[in-house]
Amino acid sequence: MTGARQHLRALCIVAGAAQAMLVGSGSRALSAQERDKHESERESGPIVIAKQGSFFAGGTAITNPGTFDPFRFIAPPDGQTFHGDHAYVQYQIPPDARDLPLVMWHGGGLSGKQWESTPDGREGYQTIFLRRGFAVYILDQPARGRAGRSTVGITITPRASEQSLFAPFGLGIWPNFFPNAQFPRDSASLDQFWRQQTPNTGPGDTATVTNAVAALFAKIGPAVLLTHSASGGLGFLTAMKSANVKAIISYDPGQVVFPMGEVPPPIVTPQGTTIGLAAPASEFAKLTKIPIQIVWSDNIPTSPSPYGGLDLRYRVHSMAALFVDAVNRHGGDASILNLPDVGLHGNTHFAFSDLNNLQVADLLSHYLHEKGLDRPKKRDKGKGKKGKDKDDR
Repeated sequence: MTGARQHLRALCIVAGAAQAMLVGSGSRALSAQERDKHESERESGPIVIAKQGSFFAGGTAITNPGTFDPFRFIAPPDGQTFHGDHAYVQYQIPPDARDLPLVMWHGGGLSGKQWESTPDGREGYQTIFLRRGFAVYILDQPARGRAGRSTVGITITPRASEQSLFAPFGLGIWPNFFPNAQFPRDSASLDQFWRQQTPNTGPGDTATVTNAVAALFAKIGPAVLLTHSASGGLGFLTAMKSANVKAIISYDPGQVVFPMGEVPPPIVTPQGTTIGLAAPASEFAKLTKIPIQIVWSDNIPTSPSPYGGLDLRYRVHSMAALFVDAVNRHGGDASILNLPDVGLHGNTHFAFSDLNNLQVADLLSHYLHEKGLDRPKKRDKGKGKKGKDKDDR
């Protein structure tokens, strides 16, 4: 274990059950060496799951006019229904889960797969934080992945664009990786990475998507929301719809939101324009009631870039800084974590699945602890073993 890794581990004083464990029949707390050993075993040993499953959240149903004819197969659509526009949610809950689950929302052109195993087969955030005692809910937003049943149809046309995505995804300038890129360089990993892209099967408008995710929070109750890229702005809008969003950690968000009347001028470069979303001041105020952390990866230009993909990263990074200022100006608790500033270099747009994703996860564990978001679940006094808590849905 490197010195840097030990330092990050020390910050994560509640990353696992070792913090609260006592050994033997006495009350001696685990030593630092014993705690490190326990954590190492916990993060490489068998995974223990108390409950797992999946469900759909939100959505709509349409009914065609006319009368259904049960004598015909396949009958005409008259009088028949179609359910769609929902989110798909997969969950895993460990024994004695912490009070607040983690809800993980994918980026644009992606699905919940991005939070599972990494392109080179290592454990992703789903398993890492399950091991750390959190219930984990991973969603596919409406019209994406396993939530592909959209009530509004579109034409899906294959479009070759993978090399263009190399730069905005923070990998490098095709065909070259950034020298310090924390991404596996073998062809098999890159093949797996590209294959996790998935198309929209419907227009996926903002209201439809945020309504479905708000319905997810209505079902599971209070939780912490993790967003990435295109779900960044959508996550902030969802928090305005659901008081059950208790914090937001946003990885490389693609959009941010401001109060109406305070939206800053667009950030314009020769390569493009980035604008901020607008929300009523009363709705924006809801974002000032929860902790918000924006996590940025590496190799983001500090000035306009001639490379379109890198220039996009420059613009959204600059706009997000204005968002954080706006939240805090209105009395909120928003912060920016630039990974290079804390010694983690070379992270891509997918820091949570990079080669150093355990160290990135350690920083999240530290933030959750710092904000009191990793507390153990409260047990009702007098509740017997047969009692049920909110996870027994």
